[in-house]
Amino acid sequence: MSDTLIQVKDLNSFYGASHILRNVNFDVKRGETIGLMGRNGMGKSTLLKSIMGIVTPRSGEVHIKGQRMNNRAIFEVAQQGIAYVPEGRGIFANLSVVENLKMAARPGTQGQNDWTYDRVLDTFPRLKERLGHGGQQLSGGEQQMLTIGRALMTNPDVLILDEATEGLAPLIAREIWRICSVIKESGISSVIVDKNWKHVTKITDRNVILVKGEVVFEGSSDLLQSQPEIMAQHLGV
Repeated sequence: MSDTLIQVKDLNSFYGASHILRNVNFDVKRGETIGLMGRNGMGKSTLLKSIMGIVTPRSGEVHIKGQRMNNRAIFEVAQQGIAYVPEGRGIFANLSVVENLKMAARPGTQGQNDWTYDRVLDTFPRLKERLGHGGQQLSGGEQQMLTIGRALMTNPDVLILDEATEGLAPLIAREIWRICSVIKESGISSVIVDKNWKHVTKITDRNVILVKGEVVFEGSSDLLQSQPEIMAQHLGV
């Protein structure tokens, strides 16, 4: 079984005539938590969407578990064990919390069923209190918890989390970071996009910084923290 779950090679993605990703190389290994960083508009979401098949790259390759996934349908990427929590969350507003969770339930690609309905509710006690609520009745933070919980119900090999705590109150954001740590401890690989580099680097093994669609830094959290000039230049901190 290969340790590399996602491998992106020399990826170039466009929106119309706008060249967004420029020869990007990126990989995710089994059990690894990666922080994907950069200011707004630098290509982070486009990279995630290119991996998921939402954006079709102009050139380069996306491999998942060694299988080339260019021009494959989004559901085929998901079937390879990749769960995506998009910016904006994408819950089913007209379904209850229970329905949102149970409609996603399935074993993972190796038959694993570690993330059961009960385990998800134990991990997200707020959701346990709101099982009958419709998605539209939840706060932004509760919707984010529901989206992450729904992704975990698929028992993924990789969880991709775009803008993990964007717009959330500090107490709710703290809960999301706790949950990210729990996910890491469970052995699921993660890719996390968030502007709060301090929280990101507390739990990530490795970090990648994009600037204008190019990788300008790749290294461990310790290495990044030891180079404040990199963070000042590319993250504005």
